[in-house]
Amino acid sequence: MEKKIWLSLAHMGGEEQRFIKEAFDTNWVVPLGPNVDAFEQMLQTYVTQEGEPLYAVALSSGTAAIHLALILLDVHPNDEVICQSFTFSASANPIVYQGAKPIFVDSEEQTWNMSPKYLEKAIVDRKKIKGSYPKAIIPVHLYGMPAMMDEILSIAAHYEIPVIEDAAEALGSIYKGRKCGSFGHFGILSFNGNKIITTSGGGALLCKKPEHAQRAKFFATQARENRPYYHHEQIGYNYRMSNVCAGIGRGQMLVLDEHMQRRKQIHQYYVDALQHIPGLSFMERASSDFDSNYWLTCMLVDEEKTGISHDAIRIALDKANIESRLLWKPMHKQPVFSDCPFYGESTSEKIFNQGLCLPSGSSLSNKDIDRVVNEIKKSIVNL
Repeated sequence: MEKKIWLSLAHMGGEEQRFIKEAFDTNWVVPLGPNVDAFEQMLQTYVTQEGEPLYAVALSSGTAAIHLALILLDVHPNDEVICQSFTFSASANPIVYQGAKPIFVDSEEQTWNMSPKYLEKAIVDRKKIKGSYPKAIIPVHLYGMPAMMDEILSIAAHYEIPVIEDAAEALGSIYKGRKCGSFGHFGILSFNGNKIITTSGGGALLCKKPEHAQRAKFFATQARENRPYYHHEQIGYNYRMSNVCAGIGRGQMLVLDEHMQRRKQIHQYYVDALQHIPGLSFMERASSDFDSNYWLTCMLVDEEKTGISHDAIRIALDKANIESRLLWKPMHKQPVFSDCPFYGESTSEKIFNQGLCLPSGSSLSNKDIDRVVNEIKKSIVNL
């Protein structure tokens, strides 16, 4: 059998070991340390807009970053938080950590992200039902494609609701000339093993105020008060990134743009090779305002035209030793969130029922992509 083609493997640039060696040589094999400080500075420099500084807090995961953002926004039990339904569960789970209730909003068809129309409908309706507005809004830049942030931020500002911008999949993506992660009151990044860059596991919280970053660091290090002994007045968490993992991140930041460019090339390779086949289409940007990092290339399969379902293609690829993945199942269709309100139609469900993520790792060769393309063509009945 031919070698395994994975969906999105970590891709080392070569400098990671140098920074890891520094950690070992100086015995900083613990949470925090020089690599963490340097990694945070690199993230800040990369995402910050001119005249609008951001402050990065390196953490154990993107999920931890969302949780801390909710804590900083004083989300408490019985509060409500609006969340995009079409996303990974990590976008919504921290809402429940706080005892609050997720309110799910459907996607729009252009970017597959939070629908401004249904966002506003949800805000108005929750005010009528509950007597108060939701405490926060969590839009997601799905698979690296920027959401309609102008419209979302305008609605959020009108109702004075803070935005937690989930850019876990969108490091390097740009909306109207501005890096994703820099729009909301807080931004969220992820460096999980399959992301565009990795720290093996990890994430970051982006803050617009230095006092918010300091407060996040406080909660992320067990909320220990500044005393000569361990003193705790609030519940804290063990959320900080290790100095070793941050060393990996420093090396990865040096090749971020290179890796992102390769993923864009892979996306276009798939499009050029498959777009002429009736029934196949791809997640594409709505206009030049949306510059995706194309973390994963996503393909939609119209079964009536192709004679095969998206899942059948996944199974065919698996038999050929090629990993692919179905899209995120919308949160409002998940049993664990069955009692949560949903505002929308069926856009996210329709996309989920047709969508497939194709191998997109930056280490893949054109020969690898050709193999994926050929297996897809072989599987299509009506070709």
